[in-house]
Order: sequence, then structure tokens, then C-alpha cells
Amino acid sequence: MAAESQGRRALILYGSETGNAQDIAEELGRIAQRLHFDTHVSELNAINLRQLVQYSVVLISISTTGQGELPANAQTLWKSLRSARLRPGCLQRMRFASFGLGDTSYPKFNWAHRKLYNRLVQLGAHPVCDRGESDEQLPEGVDATFLPWTTKLRQRLLEEYPLPEGLEPIPDDVLLDPKWLLDLARETGETTNGHTTQIPSSDIPAPERPSNDLLSIKGGLSAKVLSNARVTAEKHWQDVRHLTLEVPGYHPYVPGDVLTIYPKNFPNDVDEFLKVTHWESMADVPLKFIPGQPNVSSSTPLPVPHISAESDTTLRVLLTNHLDIMSIPRRSFFAQLAHFTNDEFQRERLLEFINPEYIDELYDYTTRPRRSILEVLQEFETVKIPWQRLCSIIPALRGRQFSIASAQSPTAESEGRTRIELLIAIVKYRTVIKRIRQGVCTRYVASFEPGQEIAVTLHKGGLGVTKAETEKPVVMIGPGTGVAPMRALTYQRKHWRSEQGGASVDENTKDILFFGCRNAESDYFFKDEWKELIDGGAPFEVLPAFSRDQRQKVYVQDLIRRESAKVFDALARKGGIVYICGSSGKMPQAVREALIEGFQKHGSHTREAAEAYLESLEKSGRYKQETW
Repeated sequence: MAAESQGRRALILYGSETGNAQDIAEELGRIAQRLHFDTHVSELNAINLRQLVQYSVVLISISTTGQGELPANAQTLWKSLRSARLRPGCLQRMRFASFGLGDTSYPKFNWAHRKLYNRLVQLGAHPVCDRGESDEQLPEGVDATFLPWTTKLRQRLLEEYPLPEGLEPIPDDVLLDPKWLLDLARETGETTNGHTTQIPSSDIPAPERPSNDLLSIKGGLSAKVLSNARVTAEKHWQDVRHLTLEVPGYHPYVPGDVLTIYPKNFPNDVDEFLKVTHWESMADVPLKFIPGQPNVSSSTPLPVPHISAESDTTLRVLLTNHLDIMSIPRRSFFAQLAHFTNDEFQRERLLEFINPEYIDELYDYTTRPRRSILEVLQEFETVKIPWQRLCSIIPALRGRQFSIASAQSPTAESEGRTRIELLIAIVKYRTVIKRIRQGVCTRYVASFEPGQEIAVTLHKGGLGVTKAETEKPVVMIGPGTGVAPMRALTYQRKHWRSEQGGASVDENTKDILFFGCRNAESDYFFKDEWKELIDGGAPFEVLPAFSRDQRQKVYVQDLIRRESAKVFDALARKGGIVYICGSSGKMPQAVREALIEGFQKHGSHTREAAEAYLESLEKSGRYKQETW
């Protein structure tokens, strides 16, 4: 195959914040591999401009972040592409196809993808297929548009790069070799059936919490847990934590920046996975990664981050720290499982899940009940996964980002330590199949104890807050935990104003916070702090919406309509800025509609003029949204 595929080289690139675009890139890699391309999958930042023209075709998947920006792991290449020194036509030898992951609750839907696509074309690159775009708000998620698009892409690739006579695409029912496999690190008395004979399974009961050993994260920081306090009433349905961390050294941040926490799986789930897969006897056997294909080099990334090809590991370590066994499985997971069962009924059932005609059935089985990979393996008990392929079948466990809820202390640099606060809703609920589900990362967060150290990374956010904006009023809309970056912004503006000698603010130019929750007594976050700020003379006003404290539900958009005169005055007359943070979905669109109605009412605008004014706020950077 190596000789036959000579000259057929595909570079698959991704720009990803949460890992979804990386998942798509890996699927694109498998599609190209089945068409006999020699494939290389990489993040965009790991590639330079010269490499873009050295491959037969470049396939790109990219998500949009913040205010229409490219993800952090795509910014370096994007900066190179934007250089004014680039000659028109410098990428004319590049042929590419691209797929964007977006969310229609954001004003700049799929903006990063469109910017990247247009710039590549501007520099002379030739698209081999129409660009594809997905919307996270669709019930079927990415697959609703990705599957039809890949059908077109596959057809176009075969047209543009026809296979030699006698060579056919690798059928979907043929198992592909992964880039990397696991192997024994040293002799342990392994038998030919893959089980060990010298290392007994442990009879020691699993601890209730993950161990406190610190994960080794590239660019990571060690954060000590100072407090982990519940801030919702004990009888309230949701457990929300105010987490306070301290990081040695000075690490500057601004409102809108995010902290990434790297979760671990719980020991009882890891033990259950080992039991289901019959790997208990070799759970702690030293293992290493070895190439699974002839073209794999030392620069080819491993299937799991934060681990080195030179270091030993074990199945237990991989399952605890590196593999997302509690995630909702993607289609590709079922495609692989079908190869590892001899039971015809279960095999046919697994193949149904990967059939595009049954996309609704896959949604009903996985996404709707939030069924985990572990639960799938418990139900498909005839599946026997070879442990050597574990890391190519189970997706990597990725860090979760949380908006910072605190402002940088003015004394942090002199003190040599950085305090960071987060507001985190612990995900725990009962599904349609009456099972309790818990968020992988928030379950880990709920287990934190004071004094414990965890691995984190600090990242720039998309709100683009600057000190120069301090003299302008802000309208903040942050229901639920969306109030976290609003709290950070409120305190940061207070610090900046103090540095400017307590800059005077007109009584009518107050910062306004629209906050929404269920009950005044159950989940009114930071209520006492807001009162203290206002009593202390801060130019600040809180307008809370308690949706369940009266017969008729009241939401933040209802208060925006009621207080539309204040909002219009702050924005249109005083040049203020709007910040919207919180859950994606209906809220951002409902807020947008309320603002437009206010502009119509107080600006004597037509509907079209009011919409145009809101768009002008977006273009000038005065309408900023960060939702999740």
C-alpha cells in the first residue's frame, strides 16, 4: 500500500477549543486513509505556510470561539496567513476542503471558518469541495451536516485524485490500523491470548475519590485549592461551587479569561471498565506506545495528550487520567466496536448506529439519555476490545474550561502568587432512562478538598476587556453561572478606577448587571457582595430576575425590556458596551431581541434600523458574547 499511495499525501488540520474539531479531523483522517492517502493529523499551529503546499490535499476542521475568533491552537498559523507580506497566489499549489463547527446562538456563527476559508482562497488556494458548516444547536449535533458533507467530500476526492487501476477504496467494514498501538514495556510473562500470568488482580477496594497525584500538563500550573464552597441552598436542586485556587507566581489575567481544569475518572468507574473488558489481571502491567503503521515517525502525535512515547504507562493510568470512558460515544466508536464481536445480533445493532439513515436512532440511544462509553460496553457484553488498540478507540480525556470569576489582585505581582476564583455548576441529573448522570469534570471538582493541588492552565478569553474602556458604562447580562465573568469585570473595573485616582462617574452612567436565577433565596449568587459594593458607593446597579418566585416566570430579557430606557441611555448616548455570558441556546437570542425592541422604542428606529444599530455595536466591538 505504501508504494501504491506514493504521491497521495493528505494533511488534516484542526483548530479546536473543546476537542470537537479534533474529533472531526480524526474522522477526516480515516476517510482519507480509506482512499489510500498517506495521512498526517495535526493542530493548525504545528504547521507552517510552506507545508500547506507540500501535500496533495489539506483537510481542515475548525471551531469558532468568542467574538468570531479562531481557537488558540490555530492563532499562530492564522497570524502568518494574515501577513501583508504574502504575495497574491502564494498558495496556488494548495488544494483544500474545510468544515466549520459553529453555534447559531452566537452572532458571528462559524465566523472563524469563513475567515480562514476566504483568506486561503484570497491567497490562491483551490477548494476541492464546497465548504461545510455545522450548528451545535441542531438536535443531531455535528453529524446532521457533517455526514452529508463527507459523502460529497469523498466523491470529490476520488474525482480529483483517482485511484490507480485495480486499486479500490478500503471498505468501511475493514478495520484500519491505528497510528499507535500499546505494547508491553518489558517481559511480564504475557501469554498469547493477551492476558498476563504473573500479575494477579488486586483485591483492594477502590478508593472513593481519584488520587491527588498531579497530572503532567504541557504549560500547566499547579493550583492549590483554598476553598470549595457550595453557594446554593442545600435543598436547591443544583449544587453550585465557589472554588478558590492559589497559583504560585504572578500570572496576569483579565475578565473573560478562562482556567482549564484537567479531570480524572473515578476509581470505581475505572475498575468497572477493567472488569467489563476483562483486563483486571493486567491493569497495572507497564506498557509503552509503539508505531502501528510504517509511516509513523517520532513527531507523529500520540492519541492521548500529556504523555510521552518514551515513558511507560499502564491501563489503569490511561483509564484514570487520559481516556474519556464516561463520554457520550461518537459514530466512529460504534464502527470500531463492530469489529470486535462475533455475535451477529449485536454486530448488526452496532452497524445500525453508523448508518446515516438511522441518525435519529443513534441520537436516541446516545445523546438523549447521555449514555456513556462504559455503559455501551456493559450492554454490548460480547464486544472484546484488544487492549493494544485502547487509545485509538476511546477518545482522549480533555480539560474543561471555566470562566474566571475574580479580578486580578493589584498586589498579586508583589506577593508572588495568583488567586483565581471560579463559579462551577456541578452537573448531576436523572435522564429519560432514569439513570443519574454526572459531569466528568464537575464530579471531579466536587471532590476537591482544601489543600489539594490540581493541574490547570490559564488561557485568554474572547471578551477583549481593556483598561481603556473603564470610563464607559457596561451593560452586563449574566444569568446563572454566566455571572462569573461579570463579577470579574465588576471588580476589575473597580481596581482600574482606583488606580486612576477613583475616576469620577456620572450618577447616570452606572454599570448595570442583569442577573437571572430561579429563587432569591436559593441561587442568587454573590448577593451580599453586590449589596456591599453598592453601599460602598460603587457606580453599579444589579437588576435580578427570579424566574420561579412568582406565578409568571421572569427572565433577564424581560427585565431588559422593562429597563430599556436605562439600557438605551448607557449604550446609545454614553457609548457603553454590552457583555452577554451564560448558557447558549435560547437566552442569547432572547436578549438580542429585547435589545432590538428597546432600540426601536427609545431611538425611534424602524425594526431594520434597530437591527442595523445592533450590528454596528458588534462590528465596533461593543457587543460581546461568551456562551457555553
